[in-house]
Amino acid sequence: MDTKRLIAALALSLVVLFGWTYLFPGPKPAPTAAQPAAKTEQQSAASVAPATAASASAAMPGHAVTISTPLFNARFNTQGGVLESFVLQNFHETIEPDSEKIDVIGQSARDKAALGLMILPEGAEVHSWNTPGWTSDAADATLTGNEKKTLVFTGEAAGLKIVRRLTVSADSYLVTEETTFTNEGATPVSGRVAYNIASSGLSPKGEDKYNPTRVAFGRVKGGFEDHTNHSDLEKKGAASEGMVNWAAVESNYFLFAVMPESTSTLGTGLLKDGVFHVAASIPATFEPGQAKTLKTSYFMGPADRAILANMPNKLSQAVDFGWFHLIAVPMLSVLNWFYAYVHNYGVAIILLTMLIKLIFWPLSHKSYKSMDQMKRIQPMIQKLREKHADDKETMNKEIMALYKTYKVNPAGGCLPMVVQIPVFFGLYKALLGSIELRHATFITHLPFTHFIWLADLSAKDPYYITPLIMGATMFVQQKMTPTGGDPTQAKIMLLMPVVFTFLFLHFPAGLVVYWLVNNVLSITQQWWMMRGNRKAA
Repeated sequence: MDTKRLIAALALSLVVLFGWTYLFPGPKPAPTAAQPAAKTEQQSAASVAPATAASASAAMPGHAVTISTPLFNARFNTQGGVLESFVLQNFHETIEPDSEKIDVIGQSARDKAALGLMILPEGAEVHSWNTPGWTSDAADATLTGNEKKTLVFTGEAAGLKIVRRLTVSADSYLVTEETTFTNEGATPVSGRVAYNIASSGLSPKGEDKYNPTRVAFGRVKGGFEDHTNHSDLEKKGAASEGMVNWAAVESNYFLFAVMPESTSTLGTGLLKDGVFHVAASIPATFEPGQAKTLKTSYFMGPADRAILANMPNKLSQAVDFGWFHLIAVPMLSVLNWFYAYVHNYGVAIILLTMLIKLIFWPLSHKSYKSMDQMKRIQPMIQKLREKHADDKETMNKEIMALYKTYKVNPAGGCLPMVVQIPVFFGLYKALLGSIELRHATFITHLPFTHFIWLADLSAKDPYYITPLIMGATMFVQQKMTPTGGDPTQAKIMLLMPVVFTFLFLHFPAGLVVYWLVNNVLSITQQWWMMRGNRKAA
């Protein structure tokens, strides 16, 4: 195997994997084939549901009903039972003491009919929150413990009498709904019913490169689907690839999802005027004189795996680490286990890094041993390169014969690293999307100063100290590692610390701490082995 090509490929792969989201927007979702009937329904929902929800006028006047619990403070409007705000009591925008609490709805989406209900008969659409005559006897309430409260909103739309029963709990971020439709007319009403959610965004403004607000769907047939390209969401919206269990607006740390009980749900989404609109629509037919009850639920809260595991409709799919999910989840479990003892996620990351390094110690040892062997025969390789500079074929044959004579595997120093790459990226994905690290403190103040430093492991290092040190450790590693005597290979490898330092400048501090500690441990191990080899020699 050509060592130069292998190392160059690894280096470029690392740059692409780490730098892609920094340099380029997310890819457009690829269309998939579907059954003709399902495809027609999907296109209909995509062209109607999100667009009408986004363009709807503000709801007619009603009065506010406020529900306060230890987890959230919710404000409903009696006109249609829409939600005007949903403030999370235990989560703030920033680490500042006076920082505002997270509002899942947001000010700009306050009048965009979050939890609004749309009736979509054939060839028409009716926004229930804009029809007059809604009534409710709901009143403000404060809930504690495991208390529940059901809010009832009654109105009419599309020739149907509608009774919405929304139940909130003091100990859960889940809001459940039972909606009873009664057709008091003489003709059937057939079409779709759409449940809408709206949010101003769930990421810090201007700092969402690694934490974008996105539209996401959990498919019934398995799989997680998200749409992160805001330009596409503005221009043409998004439609689920088939039936879904849930539809949501989400970020790395927070989630606003709608989950109809129906297994024939289609999801659509749109970004308009800075507001994310998502609709989950289901087919429904209401015969004359018939009363039919449909069920759905909403989740508005942190994207916490333990909490989502107990939610309906497989909502746990919403926390997805892609290809590295099977690696990332166990690592987060170990990270939380360490945290339970040290009560500092920065220290927990260091301990986890040390554990990973210990597990891979034999592979790393083999890698360093192979590199040391390569270093020993470098003078002979260089002579062969000079001797056969004009005959590449002969030069390669002579070098391969040299490897065989001294029983050296030119790829021996790289292959053990290849095995470790999935683990490194699994931890990368885990730390990037773990709510545990949001506002988690490592070293609050820069030593001997009052300047706030690593007080939030989900944010970048404000003074770029850790990424610069990380880059320096990468440079030391490159200088300690033989490059096969090839000038091109040497230049590529020496360029890597610069590229990685640039990329890591804006990475969450938790990721930088992990990579920095891993580099320091690698340097220590390599130095220890080289020292032992010198003594043996």
